[in-house]
Amino acid sequence: MAMIEVNNLTKKFGDFYSVQNVDLQIEKGEVFGFLGPNGAGKSTTIRHLMGFLQPTQGQCFINGLDCRQSTAEIQKFVGYLPGEIAFIDKMTGQQFIKFIAQMRGLNDLTRAHELMQYFELNATGLIKKMSKGMKQKVGLICAFMHNPEIVILDEPTSGLDPLIQTKFIDYILAEKEKGTTIFMSSHMIEEIEKTCDRVAILNAGKIVATEAIADSRCINALYH
Repeated sequence: MAMIEVNNLTKKFGDFYSVQNVDLQIEKGEVFGFLGPNGAGKSTTIRHLMGFLQPTQGQCFINGLDCRQSTAEIQKFVGYLPGEIAFIDKMTGQQFIKFIAQMRGLNDLTRAHELMQYFELNATGLIKKMSKGMKQKVGLICAFMHNPEIVILDEPTSGLDPLIQTKFIDYILAEKEKGTTIFMSSHMIEEIEKTCDRVAILNAGKIVATEAIADSRCINALYH
């Protein structure tokens, strides 16, 4: 059984198709890239996986659970980084991380502190005064601090400086070794090539190819 499964997903807003007839299957322990330009429908697909949108047609499943009907249960074992993170600006980074941990029933923040050190984040300042990169680090910590078995990341390196981008790639490869299943959207070929086993290329709401990363020349040709 696939850990993440998308069957004939279609979402229509008025006369506009955000995604159309999308099919995906991601196996346990696989790092799967979702590649496409901005506006291709990557975030819409991810919001369906998280149960935030009702599909016009089709279904999404995570670990056999219907994403729309079992949203609360799925979020217990899935780590999620949205493309646009909804922060509480009056909180410090530390307070926000603790708040998310409490929502998850996570009392031990050891992993969160390890991640703060790894991603070089000083989380004592107010979120509203943080740079885009610092906010992104907070989001990554919230996504990984409960050691999820499945992680869904929407443009995870957005705003990160090159050094932290490299550390992020190393971290994903370490998670891959642990057997974590990771679904990662991006519009950057390089980070997908370095981390993923396979990639689906989305354009104008439709999947135009699904390829093994080993055939990177094919991916470059298709994407460009």
